[in-house]
Amino acid sequence: MQALRYWDYYDMTDTFTDLYHRAKNKETFHHLYDVITSRNNILLAYRTIKSNKGSKTPGTDGKTIIDIERLTENDLVEKIQKQLKNYRPKKVRRKLIEKDNGKMRPLGIPCILDRIIQQCFKQVLEPITEAHFYNHSYGFRPLRSTHHAMARVQFLVNHSKLHYVVDVDIKGFFDNINHTLLIKQLWNLGIYDRKVLACISKMLKAEVDGEGIPEKGSPQGGLLSPLLSNVVLNELDQWIANQWELFPLDKPYTTREGERYAKIHTKLKEGYIVRYADDFKILCRDWKTAEKWYHAVKLFLKERLKLDISPEKSKVINLRKHESAFLGFTIRAIRKGEKRVAHTFVKAEKIQKIKDEARKRIEALRASPTTQNALRFNSFVLGLHNYFNRATHVNLAFSRLAYDIGASMYNRLKPVGKYAHPANPPPTYKKLYSLRFKTFEIAGIHLFPLANVQTKNTICFTQSLTLFTVEGRALIHKNLHKNIKQEIALLMESNIPTRSVEYMDNRISRYSMKQGKCEITGQFLQARDVHCHHYVPVHLGGNDKFNNLRILYKEVHKLIHMTDTTKMNILIKSLDITPPILEKINKYREKCELEPII
Repeated sequence: MQALRYWDYYDMTDTFTDLYHRAKNKETFHHLYDVITSRNNILLAYRTIKSNKGSKTPGTDGKTIIDIERLTENDLVEKIQKQLKNYRPKKVRRKLIEKDNGKMRPLGIPCILDRIIQQCFKQVLEPITEAHFYNHSYGFRPLRSTHHAMARVQFLVNHSKLHYVVDVDIKGFFDNINHTLLIKQLWNLGIYDRKVLACISKMLKAEVDGEGIPEKGSPQGGLLSPLLSNVVLNELDQWIANQWELFPLDKPYTTREGERYAKIHTKLKEGYIVRYADDFKILCRDWKTAEKWYHAVKLFLKERLKLDISPEKSKVINLRKHESAFLGFTIRAIRKGEKRVAHTFVKAEKIQKIKDEARKRIEALRASPTTQNALRFNSFVLGLHNYFNRATHVNLAFSRLAYDIGASMYNRLKPVGKYAHPANPPPTYKKLYSLRFKTFEIAGIHLFPLANVQTKNTICFTQSLTLFTVEGRALIHKNLHKNIKQEIALLMESNIPTRSVEYMDNRISRYSMKQGKCEITGQFLQARDVHCHHYVPVHLGGNDKFNNLRILYKEVHKLIHMTDTTKMNILIKSLDITPPILEKINKYREKCELEPII
């Protein structure tokens, strides 16, 4: 995993692990400022920001990561350390983006140097807050995803027979976070360093361009905002969990499924919260208990967290009769034999949005039937399938969707492509999709069929999986050969206009065949780290054939072509290259007619 590689390179792994263990032991932290402003932490923050696509988005000063790259490491470290001595963040740029419901969400984009500073704080605060966060909060946390939140909901419906849901919508959550309360919450987590708290307070009060200084709220778009939002709502998580799930018992009463049995607590409200950012549900066993939770949560949010709920969007739902929406899915408890199971589908509003986006991409293909547009369409389809294939009835949802846009798609793409069953598709297509579906072939690329998707089982998050313990990191490395569909979708989005159709297609096929692993080091590669190398260089007679391409980690690829000895030595040290790996690299260099590295 890239984050762990960076931690090791900048020698921060032990520091973050120590912070996590101390926080687990309920220790307090008085000298975090020194860790935050340390040279290695600043350089780690810069490297992390640099690999982020958003680093090329300018703030109010018009600068991007390209301007920071011109500085030496010493200059960057000194600049940030000096700025933090009397920290005053620059104005935040306001940008509006459309939400699923058609309304606009305001983003606040800090200047690039302020983003690096926020990353410095995030890196040090994250292990401390992670040690305190509730197990079933899944938004904006390392290794967790929307799919884990859905898996937890389905588990509670299927195994614990909890069929009543309290749906609560917090009105303008990110815009209404109380600054004073947030600083107190950080203090309660053991963050006693007043310099750190003062800097965070200034970040929260950074002036928004054209709107003045905010009295409340944490602007979405800042790197620290997601973590701070979890700090705010962690108090809600713990309050709910402590009333039932974590309530101390004289005897360890549990059911076979591991959940507490309701009858042993006649005076307590049984309820389990599942939260993703500000979107959360409380699952209950009966209507009366759910009603109690609804009013209790409404009061807690108002009195304790100074937040209001949206009455028209907040309600109690009986899943046996009605569906509840969560993270783009709908959930309902459908009878199956003598029990009820979670039936999940794609939300109607989401389906409509997918249709609109699909039509735009089809129109783009009709107007410009290029390889790049075909690959972008495939990336769009694969991305949808990767996200929604956790729905129990995803096949039905996408079959209907494909049928609704089928005629429109056929009429627009028939003049620019060939429509038939794939006769000789590339390995990637055969690996991901069935050949019984007809599809278009455009610019040598077979379009992925929208309707061809099967349900994938939802798997609950493994709580021992964490970046901040030795055991957790061992589990991550063990499970790194993950589903590579998502990375393939990202690879298809990449634009290399100088490359042939053959190269683009074979690059993805090669990545798929090698299970996403570097052909020299054997490490799993995320799409952003993938380079495709010609084993026999083009200028020496090589071609774009499948057998002449190699999937490599980008830094290893640089090493193959480097001629500067000093840079080579620095890179070998940073990558921790072993003699057997160096031997493989030298074989590649020999094919490029370059001197071996000694």
